[in-house]
Amino acid sequence: MAIIIKTEKDLEKLREAGKLASEILVDIAPHVKPGVTTGELNAKMSAHMKAQGTASATLGYHGFPSESCISVNDVVCHGIPDDQKKLKKGDIVNIDVTVIKDGYYGDNSMMFSVGAIKPFAQKLCRVAHECLWLGIEAVKPDATLYDIAQAIETHAHQNHYSVVEEYCGHGIGQAFHEEPQVVHYTQPELKETVLKPGMVFTIEPMINQGSKAVKTLGPNKKHPNNTIFPVKTQDRKLSAQWEHTIAVTPTGYEVLTLRPGETPVLPE
Repeated sequence: MAIIIKTEKDLEKLREAGKLASEILVDIAPHVKPGVTTGELNAKMSAHMKAQGTASATLGYHGFPSESCISVNDVVCHGIPDDQKKLKKGDIVNIDVTVIKDGYYGDNSMMFSVGAIKPFAQKLCRVAHECLWLGIEAVKPDATLYDIAQAIETHAHQNHYSVVEEYCGHGIGQAFHEEPQVVHYTQPELKETVLKPGMVFTIEPMINQGSKAVKTLGPNKKHPNNTIFPVKTQDRKLSAQWEHTIAVTPTGYEVLTLRPGETPVLPE
């Protein structure tokens, strides 16, 4: 499948979808606290989507049962919200939301701290955030996907963390997942994909405290039709992820899911 270059009309629609997706993460932030269930958080975000006239991209996608993915501590991605799963002080949480507005998709995620968290968890979340922004800063015309992966992988390894290899960013537009696949670790073939204005894709590195190895939890009796299963670190150590949707511009990049007041988070 070829990479779809977006028109200015496409980009306007993607900006709108991205803005609405980012608003959901801003809105949910005050509610991420000890004692709340992940199911309650998902219900609040679902209500927000309906109020803003958007639909969830994840609900029903390959049988996925929820409007968001909520991944806690050692859950790397695809965590399923649960009315029994209460957050506790010290947890770190990734909330991943993708909305559809007028047929266009906006996809983003961010980390949340539940109360005070341990310094090692703070560092992991910070470095993962820096990895995202280093990847974004590598985006410009005539750069390659390799440049993005190298920026992310180098910073993760310098901090003695690993990069999950089984999951990656992706092109996005009028489909949830398009070409290219935006891998976050270096491999030579990434040099073959040269960035051009009008490309739109997500960057969403998953950074592990320990080994890069992950395990898929497999079928859940509560959700027999779901084929997108939660993923955990094999060594049960923490994982952190941040995600933005990026457009390549003639001079660099535009973050389509940028939150109000948000600025790049880069290493000091």
